[in-house]
Amino acid sequence: MELQPPPPRSPQPEGCLTVAIRIPLRIVVLVLVVPVRMAWDALVVAGRFLRDTVFRPLGRALLWAGKALFVWPFVGLWRYVLVPVGKALAWLCTVLVVVPAVWFHRHVLTPVGHAVAWLARGVGAGLGWVYARVLLPVGRAVAWLLRGIGAVLAAVGIGVYTAVAWLVRYLLVVPARWLYDWVLAPVGRAVAWGVRGLGRLLGVIATGIGVALYWILRVLFVLPALALWRWILAPVGRFLAVVAREVGDALGHAWRIAGRISRAVGRALGTLFRWIFVEPVRWVYRTVLTPVGHVVRDAVLRPVAEGARVVGRAVREALAGARETVRQARADFRRMLFGEPRRPAPVDRREPQGPATRTLGGSRTALTKD
Repeated sequence: MELQPPPPRSPQPEGCLTVAIRIPLRIVVLVLVVPVRMAWDALVVAGRFLRDTVFRPLGRALLWAGKALFVWPFVGLWRYVLVPVGKALAWLCTVLVVVPAVWFHRHVLTPVGHAVAWLARGVGAGLGWVYARVLLPVGRAVAWLLRGIGAVLAAVGIGVYTAVAWLVRYLLVVPARWLYDWVLAPVGRAVAWGVRGLGRLLGVIATGIGVALYWILRVLFVLPALALWRWILAPVGRFLAVVAREVGDALGHAWRIAGRISRAVGRALGTLFRWIFVEPVRWVYRTVLTPVGHVVRDAVLRPVAEGARVVGRAVREALAGARETVRQARADFRRMLFGEPRRPAPVDRREPQGPATRTLGGSRTALTKD
């Protein structure tokens, strides 16, 4: 079974008072809201500009500074100090504590535990034999004796209980029951009948007083309050509700219209700004500054750069020649003072000289020849 959607509500008929309030109210509200909406849109645009140009880069810079000051030092400390120290401590703990503890458990505690377990099994077997051969027969004899004594005491207790029950019945229960049936019950019924009569009398009196108070309060308070609500407060409330609803609708309508007006004004100001400032600057940049920049680049900057490169190359070559000259003069001065440097003596590497070269299959090698 498909659920049918509820039928749309029919619009409530509007009276002349609503129509008379709506148009002037919307005009007044529109006049008051347009400046507020334009100021709000201006603040929104300024806030977005500040967010994109100031706060977001500042936030990124602060985030980078925070990482550089707080995160990266701790990461480096953790990665390059604490982790190696922890690994070293873990290795030391393993070598100094775990390995000796495992050895002690395997070669000392385990044999001792096996010996203690074997001893405990022997003691347990001995205690089991003592229980089965000594304690169990003695316990059975004691239990048989206690059962006999219990049977005698139970017979004596039953006799004493019977006698005491007979005495309590005929000395206490029977007189108490006779007293309840012939004395307390009639007295209680009489007292209850009197209390019920007194309660009915008090109920009638309270009902009369309540009815009188009800009519007094109804005539003095309820009916005037009902008339005040029905003939004064309800119409005033309906009127105020209509005014409040129309004020809300007027504010919403005026806010939407003011938004469109503000958007149109903003677009007009943007167009004027583009026509007055952006387009002339763009035209000057395209038609004046760009050709002038190209001419300056081709006629001045490139020749100057080429000349600077040639001069730099010549200066580098001159400096290289000067360094070489200074090096040669220093070498000549050292030879003049200290003479020619000694040449290293040749080292006998026990290599064969001349055509008798070393072969892999022969015995005439540096290590095997006599």
